[in-house]
Amino acid sequence: MMTIPKSRNGARFLTAAAAVSIAALALTGCGGPGTGSTDSAIEPGSGEGTINVWAVDGQAAENDALKKIISNFESSQGKIKVELKLFPSDQYTKAVNSAAPGDLPDVLDFDGPTLASFVYNGKMAPLKGSVSDATLSNQTDSITSQNTVDDAVYGVGMMNAGLALWGSKKLLDSAGVAYPTTPEKAWTADEFTGVLDKLAAVVPGGKPLDLSEQYGFAGEWGTCCSAGPVIWSGGGTMLKDNKASGALDSDANVKSLTKFASWKKYTDPNADGLAFPSGRVALSWVGHWTYPTYKALGSDLVSIPLPDFGKGTKTASGTFAWGMGATTKNSAAAGKFLDFLMSDESVRTYTAANGAPPATKTALAASDLYGPGKQLQLLGDQLSKACGAEDQISDTCVSVTRPVTAGYPIVTDQVGKAEAAIYAGKDAKEALSAAARAIDQNFADNDGYKK
Repeated sequence: MMTIPKSRNGARFLTAAAAVSIAALALTGCGGPGTGSTDSAIEPGSGEGTINVWAVDGQAAENDALKKIISNFESSQGKIKVELKLFPSDQYTKAVNSAAPGDLPDVLDFDGPTLASFVYNGKMAPLKGSVSDATLSNQTDSITSQNTVDDAVYGVGMMNAGLALWGSKKLLDSAGVAYPTTPEKAWTADEFTGVLDKLAAVVPGGKPLDLSEQYGFAGEWGTCCSAGPVIWSGGGTMLKDNKASGALDSDANVKSLTKFASWKKYTDPNADGLAFPSGRVALSWVGHWTYPTYKALGSDLVSIPLPDFGKGTKTASGTFAWGMGATTKNSAAAGKFLDFLMSDESVRTYTAANGAPPATKTALAASDLYGPGKQLQLLGDQLSKACGAEDQISDTCVSVTRPVTAGYPIVTDQVGKAEAAIYAGKDAKEALSAAARAIDQNFADNDGYKK
């Protein structure tokens, strides 16, 4: 397990905590549909009474914000009460997977990569008809992409997550490096190598780059946040037509990940997590969740798009969201609560507590951090340029949804391990082909994770 903040926000956008919780099922080849179709299992109910809500026990500030939102909801009307149950992060997904259909809550928290598995195993209900059309249409395209399985929307999100290069303007200026501030002007991978050469001459240890190695490439960080953007930016994918062979081990991916590994000589391992704030490096490849620490640099802190490997800069997106249990008998009340969670006031309250980018269009546009002209506008702009799924990527879109499949645990397990091996010096084609074979074998053992 990585050393990361205990949080529902983008910090666990990079962890395998949720995905690994279901990996035991996915990796053994014993998976399969659970309760089947969810549509007939829910009932609208009276729209009143008590609804049960499950969520991950996050940071104290997040928990306090969630409880405040629930209190505001109950005060806004007198007919619906909320019974909240918080689970430790390492127990949550197991609790959902092991729950009998009738024991599922009316509303539940979920991490993006787990959604397809929950749907596959009959844990979630589609939201259409229970959540208002206004709420659904106000979700940003990137978060809607994460929360859509087989063309049905199963979740809505208050927050999102994204990546960038954090830069020290002082060190960049001292090296004579002009830096891009929009996705369209991102450095090419070759230009980035030249930038690193210049910066190596001005940083104390001669290693100007932090790739967040402390999170571990072999985990979710590798898949979502380093290998993923590199693969997508180079014109590649992890899966194509539900197969990894020919996609994950493509020539494009071999080229891109080999280039990425060539930057190891410029990279501070960052074992203490202080490489950037201490001034040891000039550039840090990481996500929005480090801003509360990095903002101490003040006006010296700049955000820069990730390098372009040929098809435009790319970032992964997606994080925790909210949905309905597949067996709720009061979907009308659950829908009203989800509508309230997605209101501008609720989204502001929650994202102010954890610093995450808002996942609704109206709250994002009004954000003091991510809105137009604000310090983190780049990250907000990137999330507004949604690619959707891997097979929908263009040169001009930026934020990509991780593969939406019930087999995601085997995908992230193998992609992360392959990237770690390549970074350690293994031949990229060999590492990616071995990963592709393992993924395809697992998918074959599980009938392609199709109902």
